[in-house]
Amino acid sequence: MKFAFIEQHASTWPVNVMCRMLGVSRSGYYDWRGRAPSARTTANLALLGDVRRLQARHQGRYGSPRMHAALRAEGHRCSRGRVERLMRRHRIRALAGRRFRPCTTDSRHYLPIAPNLLAQNFVATAPNTIWLADITYIATGEGWLYLAAVLDLATRKIVGWAMRDHMRTELPLAALMMATQRQRPTGGLICHSDRGSQYAAGAYVDYLATIGAVPSMSRTGNCYDIAPMESFFHTLKVELVHQCRWATRIEARQALFGYIEGYYNRHRMHSALGYLTPEQAEQRVTG
Repeated sequence: MKFAFIEQHASTWPVNVMCRMLGVSRSGYYDWRGRAPSARTTANLALLGDVRRLQARHQGRYGSPRMHAALRAEGHRCSRGRVERLMRRHRIRALAGRRFRPCTTDSRHYLPIAPNLLAQNFVATAPNTIWLADITYIATGEGWLYLAAVLDLATRKIVGWAMRDHMRTELPLAALMMATQRQRPTGGLICHSDRGSQYAAGAYVDYLATIGAVPSMSRTGNCYDIAPMESFFHTLKVELVHQCRWATRIEARQALFGYIEGYYNRHRMHSALGYLTPEQAEQRVTG
């Protein structure tokens, strides 16, 4: 292990210095270098190459559990612990970000409030039976860009989204309309949101009635009542928003579109789905 460390960092520090600090001889190190690598070492090097390839494909977004699932999906027979050790040894880490969510909810209104039909029971047996809806916002050089999204609880797929420079009712309503046009839900769909005035507004509630959907709302100030959507927004912020600076709203729109439609729905494995992607989860149910 010490000799492997020296080999790995030989271009950074002098070999004699590392040998002295690690308590090994230079002759021992050079003897070790002259030996043929073991089968295990060769296998680890090959596995490391695949780990780095997958991490590059996913732009540094995978930690060891998701990386292990991705390797298994490609046919590798390796343990999660081995992948974790390999990533730790070579300092391959998932992106990390701060937990921060500005308030986009104005519940200080006198509009009718729907009951909480979920009560934090985030289980859906089929697509298009429970949707979650919420709003977040993203900084750009031109000011805030607001993103409204609709998430299908069964597949974790973002089935509808909209972006505007404001967060009036038009914004979440546009996201809901997109979801409806794409998914064609039948009657009895539950649409759960917070108590924001946008979701209690007459235009939004009337549209829910038009498609035969039932409104549901979280308790005041309780983000856990819509936790899967909060989880999506956190993932979006860590994996994309916190890694970029956009001069214009158009640049941000393009990046967000690419992430949601090109990456998150199609390629990002989700732990709650047994490391399937949202589209794979949807296809498994719908055939």
